[in-house]
Amino acid sequence: MKVNKKTLLLIACIVWGIAGFNILRIGISSYENYISLINLSCSIIVFSIFQYFIFGKLVKKHTRRIASYTETKQFFLHFFDIKSFFIMAFMMTGGIWLRSSGIAPERFIAVFYSGLGASLFLAGILFGKNYLQYDSLL
Repeated sequence: MKVNKKTLLLIACIVWGIAGFNILRIGISSYENYISLINLSCSIIVFSIFQYFIFGKLVKKHTRRIASYTETKQFFLHFFDIKSFFIMAFMMTGGIWLRSSGIAPERFIAVFYSGLGASLFLAGILFGKNYLQYDSLL
């Protein structure tokens, strides 16, 4: 199924927004017994690292790639490139394994997942912003 290339940004917004919301929800639901200034600070550090070094750059990279397509209509999965799909699959598999294996303590899940989820959710919001401002991006 082919969609307008601008719609790819909306698809990315939805995918990243849902993923980020779910991970953030897991993190926050684990936080109940671990609320402290140090843990909240660590979550903010995790958020900042992921936002600055990974997801902020990812949003810019994929927005530029989508805008540079010469054909107006693109296959709906082209909101990502192949490398990004593999990275996403690796992260999902690793996250599921980490939680289900019991290796990571609940405090780690609370702190790390809250920071990671917030960063992913913000990436979804930024894709949505780029969707809404698409015509001015060109």
